[in-house]
Amino acid sequence: MTVNVATTTSPEIGREIVAAGYRTNLHDEGDGFPAMLIHGSGPGVTAWANWRLVIPELARQRRVVAPDMLGFGYSERPEDQFYSRDRWVDHAVGVMDELGLKRVDLIGNSFGGGIALALAIRYPERVRRLVLMGSVGVSFPITRGLDEVWGYQPSFESMRQLLDTFAFDRNLVNDELAELRYLASIRPGFQESFAAMFPAPRQRWVDRLASPEADIRALPHEALVIHGREDQVIPVQASLTLANWIDRSQLHVFGRCGHWTQIEHANRFARLVNDFLSEADAMASGAH
Repeated sequence: MTVNVATTTSPEIGREIVAAGYRTNLHDEGDGFPAMLIHGSGPGVTAWANWRLVIPELARQRRVVAPDMLGFGYSERPEDQFYSRDRWVDHAVGVMDELGLKRVDLIGNSFGGGIALALAIRYPERVRRLVLMGSVGVSFPITRGLDEVWGYQPSFESMRQLLDTFAFDRNLVNDELAELRYLASIRPGFQESFAAMFPAPRQRWVDRLASPEADIRALPHEALVIHGREDQVIPVQASLTLANWIDRSQLHVFGRCGHWTQIEHANRFARLVNDFLSEADAMASGAH
């Protein structure tokens, strides 16, 4: 089942490709070495909702590809309603293959960080640098916030509560935004697929999105690990662990910031990521 994109005019809809056999909605902007952005797993999420504030900034210096992952947003939902880390990795690689991208910088948010990490482990040659933001990918006791996100039952009140959990700065959250995100969560097919992804008990999904410690320690990539200090969804300890295990990593913690680093500190986030990726650009140009 998929949404008929031809009859929908929304900034959340980019262009459609077929990746790993599934119709996939994605945004593709800018030129240069490609960065692929993998969104989080909130109800009603799309790549555009997640990354809209930073895509234009990142696209000034590089090609930015941001797909709606399998089962999310305006991408196709598999009929078997089966979702797993490996299937999402296959879908992400399918996006790269369909676009002819042999190698990318990977930027993953929350759930998307776990997928980015697993992709880098399985296909290290396909990834140049890795950015993990508020990321899963290691096991931790599930937080109340994450349990509420994955257990979301559609209502305006529930969405308003979730947004308060996501953001440290309550000025970013109002009834209008809550209404927009609630309406997004009840578009045809959205909640059905979302409910199939992370049914209770939900600790198992944290564990299944995690990669083995030995595999993480063996990563050869430069990695930038980012987290909001006041994150109530993914504990800061998860990023501390990632930064400890990834040999060539650096850790940046934003104070006065919840789970929405790319929204709450959009400009600073974009500068940080652009600087990190530009180092690799400079090294590549110096090698020629």
